[in-house]
Amino acid sequence: MSYSVGHVAGLAGVTVRTLHHYDEIGLLAPSERSHAGHRRYSDEDLDRLQQILFYRELGFPLDEVKVLLDDPGVDPQEHLRRQHELLSGRIEQLQKMATAVEQAMEAKKMGINLTPEERFEVFGEHDPEQYEEEAEQRWGGTDAWAESKRKTASYTKEDWLRIKAEADEWTQRMIALIDSGADPESEAAMDMAEEHRLQICRYHYTCTHEIHSCLGEMFVADERFTNNIDKAKPGLAAYMSKAMIANALRHM
Repeated sequence: MSYSVGHVAGLAGVTVRTLHHYDEIGLLAPSERSHAGHRRYSDEDLDRLQQILFYRELGFPLDEVKVLLDDPGVDPQEHLRRQHELLSGRIEQLQKMATAVEQAMEAKKMGINLTPEERFEVFGEHDPEQYEEEAEQRWGGTDAWAESKRKTASYTKEDWLRIKAEADEWTQRMIALIDSGADPESEAAMDMAEEHRLQICRYHYTCTHEIHSCLGEMFVADERFTNNIDKAKPGLAAYMSKAMIANALRHM
């Protein structure tokens, strides 16, 4: 079975002019000609065109594509393996780019006025507002939400670095407390929970003991928060939750 140049162009999503050009440079010569001299493409030609379009999509120039496809030492299966590897690499790269764009969008929404380089320096690959949209749906109309947006809008790179360093130092002290065998409802653990609450008050919004206890419950009720917190130490989220609730009860 053979196909006309117009039919092939429609199937492949390219122009007839493109197919003519591929023929002229010897990249894809149709296997047959009609009695009137018109190009006719076989199934094998379509397979080669698919390979060409794969490599073109990956950014290979046409002369390199021709060399690759005409290499007698490479079978069609090898081309597929190579393309799969290249496509997988590109997908990974695009996913990283998409993540970076999402971080920029969220940062802009929250007024985190940092350059891309500064955002990566401060947050790395971590999304500082990973649950921003969901949080806005839940608390967007509250005073705490407005206060947080107002505060963070003015923060510089140095501010975020200081806040992150303080949070990291607190996390390491809490981990050390866990490793010491201290009960999460001990005075020491509750004091650490109180520090955590005051950090939120200082840098984000007025976090009452009631709100803080609700946050503690959410740390274990929502596995997304649990998994993220437990990256520092397995079980940290559950320990923090108990300490935060115990501290709230102590003050309330």
